[in-house]
Amino acid sequence: MKSGLKVKNDTSWNQVRRLLDDESPVVRKGLIDYLTKCPNEGIRFLEQVMREPDNLLAKHAHSLLVQLGWVDGVGDFLNFIRSLRYELESGWFLLDRTVFPGLDISSSTLFLDRLADRARELLLPPHSSKEICSVLNRVLFHEFNFRAASKDFSDPQNSFLHRVLERRRGLPITLSMVYLLVARRIGLELEPIGLPGRFMVGCFSDNKPFYIDAWSGGKFLEIEQMEDFLDDSSIENSGSYLLPVTVAETLTRGCRNLVQQYAKLGDEENSILFQNFVNEFERVHQREANA
Repeated sequence: MKSGLKVKNDTSWNQVRRLLDDESPVVRKGLIDYLTKCPNEGIRFLEQVMREPDNLLAKHAHSLLVQLGWVDGVGDFLNFIRSLRYELESGWFLLDRTVFPGLDISSSTLFLDRLADRARELLLPPHSSKEICSVLNRVLFHEFNFRAASKDFSDPQNSFLHRVLERRRGLPITLSMVYLLVARRIGLELEPIGLPGRFMVGCFSDNKPFYIDAWSGGKFLEIEQMEDFLDDSSIENSGSYLLPVTVAETLTRGCRNLVQQYAKLGDEENSILFQNFVNEFERVHQREANA
Protein backbone atom coordinates (compact mmCIF):
# COMPACT_ATOMS: atom_id res chain seq x y z
CA MET A 1 0.00 0.00 0.00
CA LYS A 2 1.42 3.42 -0.87
CA SER A 3 1.33 5.90 1.98
CA GLY A 4 0.51 8.67 -0.49
CA LEU A 5 -2.94 7.29 -1.34
CA LYS A 6 -5.72 9.75 -0.62
CA VAL A 7 -8.46 8.43 1.63
CA LYS A 8 -11.36 9.88 -0.33
CA ASN A 9 -10.02 8.90 -3.76
CA ASP A 10 -12.23 6.30 -5.47
CA THR A 11 -9.18 4.79 -7.15
CA SER A 12 -7.64 4.18 -3.73
CA TRP A 13 -10.73 2.31 -2.54
CA ASN A 14 -10.73 0.23 -5.74
CA GLN A 15 -7.16 -0.76 -4.93
CA VAL A 16 -8.23 -1.73 -1.42
CA ARG A 17 -11.06 -3.82 -2.88
CA ARG A 18 -8.66 -5.74 -5.14
CA LEU A 19 -6.46 -6.58 -2.16
CA LEU A 20 -9.18 -7.75 0.23
CA ASP A 21 -8.79 -11.45 -0.64
CA ASP A 22 -4.99 -11.35 -0.64
CA GLU A 23 -3.95 -13.39 2.41
CA SER A 24 -0.32 -12.31 2.37
CA PRO A 25 0.63 -11.07 5.88
CA VAL A 26 2.40 -8.06 4.36
CA VAL A 27 -0.66 -7.06 2.33
CA ARG A 28 -2.96 -7.70 5.28
CA LYS A 29 -0.88 -5.43 7.50
CA GLY A 30 -0.88 -2.77 4.79
CA LEU A 31 -4.68 -2.92 4.56
CA ILE A 32 -5.07 -2.63 8.32
CA ASP A 33 -2.65 0.30 8.52
CA TYR A 34 -4.47 2.09 5.70
CA LEU A 35 -7.96 1.49 7.08
CA THR A 36 -6.94 2.52 10.59
CA LYS A 37 -6.04 5.98 9.29
CA CYS A 38 -9.61 6.57 8.05
CA PRO A 39 -11.95 4.60 10.35
CA ASN A 40 -15.28 6.18 9.38
CA GLU A 41 -14.67 5.83 5.63
CA GLY A 42 -13.10 2.42 6.13
CA ILE A 43 -16.04 1.01 8.06
CA ARG A 44 -18.54 2.27 5.51
CA PHE A 45 -16.45 0.82 2.68
CA LEU A 46 -16.21 -2.61 4.34
CA GLU A 47 -19.93 -2.64 5.17
CA GLN A 48 -20.72 -1.78 1.55
CA VAL A 49 -18.56 -4.70 0.36
CA MET A 50 -20.42 -6.98 2.78
CA ARG A 51 -23.73 -6.05 1.11
CA GLU A 52 -22.43 -6.91 -2.37
CA PRO A 53 -22.99 -10.31 -4.05
CA ASP A 54 -19.32 -11.42 -3.95
CA ASN A 55 -19.42 -13.73 -0.93
CA LEU A 56 -15.64 -14.17 -0.78
CA LEU A 57 -14.97 -10.44 -0.63
CA ALA A 58 -17.81 -10.05 1.86
CA LYS A 59 -16.16 -12.67 4.07
CA HIS A 60 -12.82 -10.85 3.99
CA ALA A 61 -14.51 -7.50 4.65
CA HIS A 62 -16.24 -8.97 7.68
CA SER A 63 -12.98 -10.47 8.89
CA LEU A 64 -11.32 -7.04 8.75
CA LEU A 65 -14.19 -5.43 10.64
CA VAL A 66 -13.83 -8.03 13.37
CA GLN A 67 -10.03 -7.76 13.46
CA LEU A 68 -10.16 -3.97 13.68
CA GLY A 69 -12.84 -4.06 16.36
CA TRP A 70 -15.12 -1.79 14.37
CA VAL A 71 -18.84 -1.53 14.95
CA ASP A 72 -21.35 -2.50 12.28
CA GLY A 73 -23.43 0.64 12.80
CA VAL A 74 -26.10 -0.15 10.24
CA GLY A 75 -26.42 -3.76 11.33
CA ASP A 76 -26.55 -2.83 15.01
CA PHE A 77 -29.35 -0.32 14.43
CA LEU A 78 -31.32 -2.84 12.37
CA ASN A 79 -30.89 -5.40 15.15
CA PHE A 80 -32.10 -2.81 17.64
CA ILE A 81 -35.21 -2.11 15.53
CA ARG A 82 -36.00 -5.82 15.25
CA SER A 83 -35.36 -6.53 18.93
CA LEU A 84 -38.37 -4.51 20.18
CA ARG A 85 -36.27 -3.78 23.28
CA TYR A 86 -36.38 -0.05 22.84
CA GLU A 87 -34.63 2.51 25.03
CA LEU A 88 -34.45 6.11 23.91
CA GLU A 89 -30.89 7.17 24.73
CA SER A 90 -29.12 4.04 23.53
CA GLY A 91 -31.41 3.91 20.49
CA TRP A 92 -30.55 7.42 19.39
CA PHE A 93 -26.82 6.85 19.76
CA LEU A 94 -27.21 3.67 17.69
CA LEU A 95 -28.90 5.83 15.05
CA ASP A 96 -25.90 8.18 15.16
CA ARG A 97 -23.52 5.27 14.63
CA THR A 98 -25.17 4.34 11.34
CA VAL A 99 -23.38 7.36 9.82
CA PHE A 100 -20.61 7.77 12.41
CA PRO A 101 -19.68 4.11 13.04
CA GLY A 102 -16.51 5.02 14.91
CA LEU A 103 -18.42 7.17 17.39
CA ASP A 104 -17.41 6.83 21.04
CA ILE A 105 -20.56 7.81 22.91
CA SER A 106 -18.82 8.20 26.26
CA SER A 107 -18.04 11.88 25.68
CA SER A 108 -21.71 12.52 24.86
CA THR A 109 -23.05 10.69 27.90
CA LEU A 110 -20.52 12.41 30.14
CA PHE A 111 -21.65 15.78 28.79
CA LEU A 112 -25.28 14.88 29.52
CA ASP A 113 -24.16 13.96 33.04
CA ARG A 114 -22.40 17.31 33.34
CA LEU A 115 -25.57 19.17 32.36
CA ALA A 116 -27.53 17.19 34.93
CA ASP A 117 -24.93 17.86 37.64
CA ARG A 118 -25.15 21.59 36.99
CA ALA A 119 -28.95 21.48 37.24
CA ARG A 120 -28.72 19.64 40.57
CA GLU A 121 -26.43 22.37 41.90
CA LEU A 122 -29.13 24.96 41.24
CA LEU A 123 -32.11 23.01 42.60
CA LEU A 124 -33.34 23.95 46.06
CA PRO A 125 -35.84 21.45 47.53
CA PRO A 126 -38.72 21.24 47.72
CA HIS A 127 -39.40 21.94 44.07
CA SER A 128 -42.26 21.43 41.65
CA SER A 129 -41.92 19.98 38.16
CA LYS A 130 -42.10 23.46 36.64
CA GLU A 131 -39.39 24.71 38.97
CA ILE A 132 -37.15 21.85 37.87
CA CYS A 133 -37.86 22.70 34.22
CA SER A 134 -37.10 26.37 34.89
CA VAL A 135 -33.68 25.32 36.17
CA LEU A 136 -33.19 23.11 33.10
CA ASN A 137 -34.04 26.09 30.90
CA ARG A 138 -31.39 28.18 32.64
CA VAL A 139 -28.75 25.47 32.30
CA LEU A 140 -29.47 24.42 28.71
CA PHE A 141 -30.49 27.65 27.01
CA HIS A 142 -28.61 30.28 28.99
CA GLU A 143 -25.51 28.77 30.58
CA PHE A 144 -24.75 26.24 27.82
CA ASN A 145 -26.39 28.21 25.02
CA PHE A 146 -28.34 25.46 23.24
CA ARG A 147 -30.19 27.00 20.30
CA ALA A 148 -32.64 26.21 17.53
CA ALA A 149 -30.85 25.47 14.26
CA SER A 150 -33.08 27.90 12.39
CA LYS A 151 -30.44 29.02 9.87
CA ASP A 152 -29.37 25.52 8.81
CA PHE A 153 -32.50 23.52 9.58
CA SER A 154 -31.90 21.03 6.76
CA ASP A 155 -28.34 20.15 7.81
CA PRO A 156 -28.28 16.44 8.80
CA GLN A 157 -25.86 17.33 11.61
CA ASN A 158 -28.88 18.71 13.49
CA SER A 159 -30.44 15.24 13.60
CA PHE A 160 -27.55 13.39 15.26
CA LEU A 161 -27.63 13.60 19.03
CA HIS A 162 -23.86 13.62 19.57
CA ARG A 163 -23.45 16.44 17.02
CA VAL A 164 -26.22 18.45 18.68
CA LEU A 165 -24.39 18.09 22.00
CA GLU A 166 -21.13 19.19 20.37
CA ARG A 167 -22.56 22.11 18.38
CA ARG A 168 -25.38 22.99 20.82
CA ARG A 169 -27.79 23.49 17.96
CA GLY A 170 -30.52 21.16 16.82
CA LEU A 171 -34.00 20.45 15.53
CA PRO A 172 -37.10 20.46 17.74
CA ILE A 173 -36.81 16.69 18.14
CA THR A 174 -33.10 16.56 19.02
CA LEU A 175 -33.28 19.55 21.38
CA SER A 176 -36.24 17.80 23.01
CA MET A 177 -34.13 14.65 23.38
CA VAL A 178 -31.38 16.59 25.15
CA TYR A 179 -33.97 18.18 27.45
CA LEU A 180 -35.65 14.86 28.22
CA LEU A 181 -32.42 12.93 28.83
CA VAL A 182 -31.03 15.57 31.20
CA ALA A 183 -34.37 15.73 33.04
CA ARG A 184 -34.36 11.96 33.54
CA ARG A 185 -30.88 12.15 35.03
CA ILE A 186 -32.17 14.42 37.80
CA GLY A 187 -35.27 12.36 38.47
CA LEU A 188 -37.90 14.17 36.40
CA GLU A 189 -39.67 11.85 33.97
CA LEU A 190 -40.68 13.79 30.87
CA GLU A 191 -42.26 12.29 27.77
CA PRO A 192 -41.73 12.81 24.01
CA ILE A 193 -44.64 14.56 22.29
CA GLY A 194 -44.90 14.23 18.50
CA LEU A 195 -47.11 17.06 17.28
CA PRO A 196 -47.78 17.47 13.55
CA GLY A 197 -45.79 20.68 13.29
CA ARG A 198 -43.41 20.51 16.23
CA PHE A 199 -41.74 18.02 18.53
CA MET A 200 -41.85 18.84 22.26
CA VAL A 201 -41.65 17.20 25.66
CA GLY A 202 -44.54 16.87 28.08
CA CYS A 203 -44.72 16.68 31.84
CA PHE A 204 -47.50 14.51 33.26
CA SER A 205 -46.28 14.18 36.84
CA ASP A 206 -48.47 17.00 38.21
CA ASN A 207 -52.25 17.19 38.36
CA LYS A 208 -52.35 19.21 35.15
CA PRO A 209 -49.96 18.38 32.30
CA PHE A 210 -47.84 21.04 30.65
CA TYR A 211 -45.52 21.05 27.65
CA ILE A 212 -42.03 22.39 27.01
CA ASP A 213 -41.02 23.71 23.60
CA ALA A 214 -37.24 23.25 23.50
CA TRP A 215 -37.11 24.82 20.03
CA SER A 216 -38.35 28.06 21.61
CA GLY A 217 -35.85 28.02 24.45
CA GLY A 218 -37.91 25.92 26.84
CA LYS A 219 -41.16 27.85 26.64
CA PHE A 220 -43.90 26.39 28.86
CA LEU A 221 -47.27 25.75 27.25
CA GLU A 222 -50.52 24.77 28.90
CA ILE A 223 -52.82 22.36 27.09
CA GLU A 224 -55.06 25.24 25.97
CA GLN A 225 -52.10 26.88 24.21
CA MET A 226 -51.29 23.90 22.01
CA GLU A 227 -53.82 24.51 19.24
CA ASP A 228 -51.32 26.38 17.03
CA PHE A 229 -49.33 23.15 16.69
CA LEU A 230 -52.24 20.89 15.78
CA ASP A 231 -52.74 21.93 12.14
CA ASP A 232 -56.47 21.79 11.44
CA SER A 233 -57.35 19.87 14.60
CA SER A 234 -58.91 21.56 17.60
CA ILE A 235 -57.91 20.79 21.16
CA GLU A 236 -61.12 18.79 21.57
CA ASN A 237 -60.41 16.71 18.46
CA SER A 238 -56.65 16.42 18.83
CA GLY A 239 -56.80 12.72 19.67
CA SER A 240 -53.44 11.34 20.69
CA TYR A 241 -51.34 14.30 19.51
CA LEU A 242 -51.00 15.67 23.04
CA LEU A 243 -50.12 12.28 24.52
CA PRO A 244 -46.64 10.71 24.65
CA VAL A 245 -45.28 8.89 21.63
CA THR A 246 -43.28 5.67 21.88
CA VAL A 247 -39.53 5.28 21.52
CA ALA A 248 -40.10 3.60 18.14
CA GLU A 249 -42.25 6.50 16.93
CA THR A 250 -39.67 9.01 18.14
CA LEU A 251 -36.78 7.30 16.37
CA THR A 252 -38.85 6.78 13.23
CA ARG A 253 -39.53 10.50 13.11
CA GLY A 254 -35.82 11.19 13.50
CA CYS A 255 -35.13 8.85 10.57
CA ARG A 256 -37.79 10.56 8.44
CA ASN A 257 -36.11 13.90 9.08
CA LEU A 258 -32.83 12.45 7.85
CA VAL A 259 -34.49 11.04 4.72
CA GLN A 260 -35.57 14.57 3.81
CA GLN A 261 -32.35 16.27 4.86
CA TYR A 262 -30.12 13.95 2.85
CA ALA A 263 -32.47 14.15 -0.13
CA LYS A 264 -32.14 17.96 -0.11
CA LEU A 265 -28.36 17.55 -0.16
CA GLY A 266 -28.60 15.17 -3.10
CA ASP A 267 -27.16 12.36 -0.96
CA GLU A 268 -29.33 9.57 -2.32
CA GLU A 269 -27.38 6.80 -0.59
CA ASN A 270 -28.00 8.11 2.93
CA SER A 271 -31.55 9.18 2.11
CA ILE A 272 -32.33 5.61 1.04
CA LEU A 273 -30.52 4.25 4.10
CA PHE A 274 -32.79 6.13 6.50
CA GLN A 275 -35.89 5.35 4.45
CA ASN A 276 -34.97 1.69 4.88
CA PHE A 277 -34.87 2.23 8.65
CA VAL A 278 -38.32 3.85 8.53
CA ASN A 279 -39.60 0.90 6.52
CA GLU A 280 -38.08 -1.55 9.01
CA PHE A 281 -39.71 0.18 11.98
CA GLU A 282 -43.06 0.03 10.16
CA ARG A 283 -42.56 -3.62 9.16
CA VAL A 284 -41.73 -4.66 12.72
CA HIS A 285 -44.69 -2.70 14.09
CA GLN A 286 -47.04 -4.31 11.58
CA ARG A 287 -45.70 -7.76 12.38
CA GLU A 288 -46.34 -7.23 16.09
CA ALA A 289 -49.81 -5.82 15.43
CA ASN A 290 -50.70 -8.95 13.47
CA ALA A 291 -49.17 -11.37 15.96
